Amino acid sequence: MNLTAFLIICPLTFLAGLVDSIGGGGGLISLPAFLLAGLTPHSAIATNKLSSALGTTVSTARYCKNGFYDTSLILPGILAALSGSFLGAKLVLKISDVFLKKMMLFVLPVVAAAVLLKKKEPEYDSSFPAARRLIIVIISAFLIGIYDGFYGPGTGTFLLLCLTRFARMDVRTASGNVKLINLSSNFAALITFLFSGYVNVMYGIAGALFCFAGHYIGSGMVIKNGSKIVRPVIILVLILLFFKILS
Repeated sequence: MNLTAFLIICPLTFLAGLVDSIGGGGGLISLPAFLLAGLTPHSAIATNKLSSALGTTVSTARYCKNGFYDTSLILPGILAALSGSFLGAKLVLKISDVFLKKMMLFVLPVVAAAVLLKKKEPEYDSSFPAARRLIIVIISAFLIGIYDGFYGPGTGTFLLLCLTRFARMDVRTASGNVKLINLSSNFAALITFLFSGYVNVMYGIAGALFCFAGHYIGSGMVIKNGSKIVRPVIILVLILLFFKILS
């Protein structure tokens, strides 16, 4: 641990929380923050999982308090996400740091494009068959759970897209289910990473605290055209990360 690393992690994870509260995509900033601070790819992914798991707990509790989730779908979704995330975390631990660095140069901009270019969610379809919706939720939670355990950034966006576009859920209920499913996949991966020894607990807790602050301030701000703030911030952080990896 060193002061320079904290000076990188703390403001960037704060920014990640702020960006996430405005338009989503905070993971595209928080993961690079740990990489820019000097952590290896494995340690950065694992430590970011600690930070994101703690951050997701707060927003999930708010959704649960208001009952914004579908009780018939949430348990199967959670179980599928737990299985997928555990598998993804185990898989990433078998890959070398060198390969992960090369993969990041390709995957991060693709995920950023998917998050930043996401289209408006379709309207809720009350006539959609319940059995088909359940199957879609289970498959989506399992596959995206694998991605979350393996990598992470953009998980919430991808889950919300699947639940609204393919399972035809309304945005509010889908968001509650996404929070619970994402929280489950975060903790499944986190437990796996903790046993592997890759989590830097001090950096992860510091990142979580500043991410909390960013979420709190961002959620209390009335920001028009929030995407105009989110896009350049994410792009700038990714450019810095590319220079870090290439150097």
